[in-house]
Amino acid sequence: MGAHRGPGLFAAADVYYLGSGGARAAAVVAADATFSHVLAPLRAVLRGIGGLGLLVVDGYADLDPAGRPGLGAHVHTEFAIPVIGVAKSAFRTATHAIAVRRGTSARPVFVTAAGMRRTDAADLVQNMAGRFRIPDALRRADTLARTGPPPVNQTSHHPR
Repeated sequence: MGAHRGPGLFAAADVYYLGSGGARAAAVVAADATFSHVLAPLRAVLRGIGGLGLLVVDGYADLDPAGRPGLGAHVHTEFAIPVIGVAKSAFRTATHAIAVRRGTSARPVFVTAAGMRRTDAADLVQNMAGRFRIPDALRRADTLARTGPPPVNQTSHHPR
């Protein structure tokens, strides 16, 4: 199936249902149905961060052994830094992804990389802080993406 191009924009949306009731929705809008140009949110988040030498993303760097680009590959191209993709579920064509088991979880995460060796990326993911399946940094980024930053009047404790 070729990429669908036509008038209008394309959107991918998700809804997060809040435990307290209600819901929060978000959408990513792109000019093409392949969603190959969805880096605007990452540009906005990463703008102004000087000296960035590595980025870890929730997802795949590449989608197959031939290097079909995933989110991580697009980010690597855009920002010219190594990117590690950490995916929570196996992707059918990503047979090259390295399964990494963290903590006591029997379920692995699937590691790919752009701009660095996959084995080095898997080693880094294995040793990232956190005792759970998903490294703490990604869990925190996921929480912030879902809920936004904590209110200013709340204090937060950051373990060292």
